[in-house]
Amino acid sequence: MNGAPYVIDASAKNMDVDIWFALPPGFVPLPLQELTTAGREPAEAAELSVGYGPVLRLAQLLLGAGTVHCCLGLHADDEGDASPLLSLFTLAWRATGWAPRSVLAARAAVGAESAEHIEMLDLPCGAATLVQTRTTAPAEMNRSTPCELLQATVYVPCPDGRRVAILSLATASVARERHYRALLKGIASTVSFENPLPNTDDVPDKD
Repeated sequence: MNGAPYVIDASAKNMDVDIWFALPPGFVPLPLQELTTAGREPAEAAELSVGYGPVLRLAQLLLGAGTVHCCLGLHADDEGDASPLLSLFTLAWRATGWAPRSVLAARAAVGAESAEHIEMLDLPCGAATLVQTRTTAPAEMNRSTPCELLQATVYVPCPDGRRVAILSLATASVARERHYRALLKGIASTVSFENPLPNTDDVPDKD
């Protein structure tokens, strides 16, 4: 699951950004808002429903859950036959009553249902919690047979103590849980609530 160097996305120039983070190579952004907007046009909806109906339904589900960023991950299985491993990374926000950030991180661990792994993290941006669970693919994916999903989630409280950034990584490659957990921890370690770039005017656009 190794790859090429990081590329700085043009979105880093946005002055309205509340959070910065870095994704390793192998992740491709999914335009959730554009997908759901296209799905509201009769002609486009008919075309989308033919081959991309499950993707459209998943986009609607994620937006309804407060997701603001979504990426599809494709990595080679280094420990197996080098076959492609698929994953889905999402970023969402959760509003909460004010509390110290360490308390908010602890609450995330306590409130996790059916967790099989819980880990308190001391990130450069502050306290956080990693929770690993197993679930099944949502009905919106329209799968004919049940599919078990591994989901690792990191809860990162914001400096204002009133919001929590939720970074999740889901995959059907449940046997690679250790690698995906490490991958998400690596992403979480890059999270910053202050612009980490010296001058966003010098940031190149993403190819």
